[in-house]
Amino acid sequence: MTKFSEQFSRRKFIVTAGASAVSSILLKGCLGNPPEPGASAGAGASAGAGTAPAATSVVAVANEKRVEGIESTKITLGYIPIVEAAPLIIAQEKGFFAKYGMTEVTVAKQANWGSARDNVEIGSAGGGIDGGQWQMPMPYQISKGLITKNSVQIPMYVLAQLNTQGNGIAIAGKHKGKGIGLKLDQAAQDYMKGLKKAGTPFKAAYTFPKANQDFWIRYWLAANGIDPDTEAELLTVPSAQTVANMKTGSMDGFSTGDPWPLRIVTEDIGFMSALTAQIWKDHPEEYLAIRGDWVDKHPKATEALLAGLIEAQQWCDKPEHRAELVAIVSGRNYFDVPPAVLTPPYQGKYLMGDSQPQIDDFKMSPLYWKDGLGNVSYPYKSHDLWFLTESVRWGFLPTTTLADSKTIIDKVNREDLWKAAAKLAGVADADIPTSTSRGIEKFFDGKEFNPAQPEAYLNSLAIKKA
Repeated sequence: MTKFSEQFSRRKFIVTAGASAVSSILLKGCLGNPPEPGASAGAGASAGAGTAPAATSVVAVANEKRVEGIESTKITLGYIPIVEAAPLIIAQEKGFFAKYGMTEVTVAKQANWGSARDNVEIGSAGGGIDGGQWQMPMPYQISKGLITKNSVQIPMYVLAQLNTQGNGIAIAGKHKGKGIGLKLDQAAQDYMKGLKKAGTPFKAAYTFPKANQDFWIRYWLAANGIDPDTEAELLTVPSAQTVANMKTGSMDGFSTGDPWPLRIVTEDIGFMSALTAQIWKDHPEEYLAIRGDWVDKHPKATEALLAGLIEAQQWCDKPEHRAELVAIVSGRNYFDVPPAVLTPPYQGKYLMGDSQPQIDDFKMSPLYWKDGLGNVSYPYKSHDLWFLTESVRWGFLPTTTLADSKTIIDKVNREDLWKAAAKLAGVADADIPTSTSRGIEKFFDGKEFNPAQPEAYLNSLAIKKA
């Protein structure tokens, strides 16, 4: 556990109960491959199937701002041990949740995305979780019953974006020297397409289908003239097998996150063709979403929780805090990895490999509060729309989704709650977005997504199913 500096020694400490971590899960970009959609972690799960609750933690509470009339001080939030989870962990460890009265927050490690989905279905009352960290658009899929057991609909609310960037496309070392970078020239495209013709298609993996990492690798392939559904082979692979599969040559690449880019290059397993920060700079990554019934029953507790999260995100983004951030999240109770594998990416330093120039730019690192386009934490509805539009693009959702998108998004995205929490946390008016749209988004291949015209964006894409 983190040791607090002497400056906190005279402050009030609150102990929040939790159980010891049951097992260690190696850190991985969007770690943990789930069962196929609809599969279950097992009926009658107790203590949350695939869940390792956070160890008992002592948190410092300074300048308390407890919310008047708070309905509950208790909630269980699931997380996957990757950099996207850092704000939840820091809010717990540094006392930001407790500052606003949320003194019984359990931050519970999930074995994989499938376990998180199963655990939010049963809720904390049944031994699961009330919400937590999610790839997008999982909260929408859960709300609609698209990936739940028996298609049960569990209304979810998207409450905040946790971070931007921190992911990339890793390629096996056997493909070095073939020009497989951010942009593929004709020779590189022909090489990758030739693998399919030779009966050995380019196999790339992600850890959950129809969500963030699936979208990143699909966008990169399609932007380079390769149809991910007909000229490559995309796989859902357990995270524990991805590096081993790449080493043995049975997998050609995977959509991965920090700190795996560093390990892949330094251990000569392969190289990075691109970072998602290069594909779409300052892109939305993962989110905090909680069951709608919990939020509806505990609106003030939700506001308190969000205020604590916002302060944690502000703390995480300060360069002078990154060393302590690494020390906390790398610990045994959270990521359980050597701090050295997290330090470079948190500094914005990336070894790309395959004769590509090294990246050294803090603004390319995982960011939690502000990026080059403004606020990271605020959940822009326009970003939700992009994920839904890409879902339509690849045939994951019907084309009617776009016509109904405003109604769909308004039911799930609760940016209004974020704004109320931001006021509580003392966020300056200038840092609170006035529009639910971030405006036109630009991608590395020159494409633009105008949230006011999602159909036009869809029509501009040469490779799609819709």
